[in-house]
Amino acid sequence: MVDKTLGFVFENMLYKSIGIGRTDAKVSANSYYVQLFTDTLVEEAFFMNSINSNFSSDFKAISIRKVGTDFNIIKASKLKEYHYYFSFGDKNHPFAAPFITNVDESLDIERMMKGAKLFKGEHYFHKYCTKPSDATIFKRRIDSCEIVANTILTASFFPEKSYIVKVKGKGFLRYQIRLMVAMLFELGKGNIDLAFIENSLKEDNDRKSMRNIAPASSLQLFAVELDL
Repeated sequence: MVDKTLGFVFENMLYKSIGIGRTDAKVSANSYYVQLFTDTLVEEAFFMNSINSNFSSDFKAISIRKVGTDFNIIKASKLKEYHYYFSFGDKNHPFAAPFITNVDESLDIERMMKGAKLFKGEHYFHKYCTKPSDATIFKRRIDSCEIVANTILTASFFPEKSYIVKVKGKGFLRYQIRLMVAMLFELGKGNIDLAFIENSLKEDNDRKSMRNIAPASSLQLFAVELDL
């Protein structure tokens, strides 16, 4: 979408764009960065007006700044915060379906809160990754993982109570967060215990990922802290 829009903005200019990384299909982004290279200097006010005029209604550029020629957005230090929105019990209004996953069973939120904290720190996430390559590094660090009441994403058709799994870290494996959330759902249902999660984060030779994965549409890249 970004490159297609830039094609309308820079009709007679050479340009190249690099994003901070991809997310799963159907995953939304509240915050995102793109590094743009052009063969001529860009007039910032004109560029912002032009790109937002050409963007679809679900995209909006909010700021632009110059960086040095030695800056590389891929290699730059960054911290990503993801949010996963969910509720449980009575089925939600259908309009809420694209934003909040509803679990139709009762969940023990207190137990899930304890389980979420187990993901914090440095662990082996080989069971929370699909289709890894031979070069995939499974030892990753999560700076924080918690479950809180949802007061961020609201609408008149949302359920009275909903929750957010907040996860913050520098890098994540393919489907890692959705596999983690699915594990927390199993914990909340009483199908597994806290020890099961603790053991799943230890290094072993079993490379099979967890069977259950949470739906993609409820996951949001909420914030990116980029070291500019």
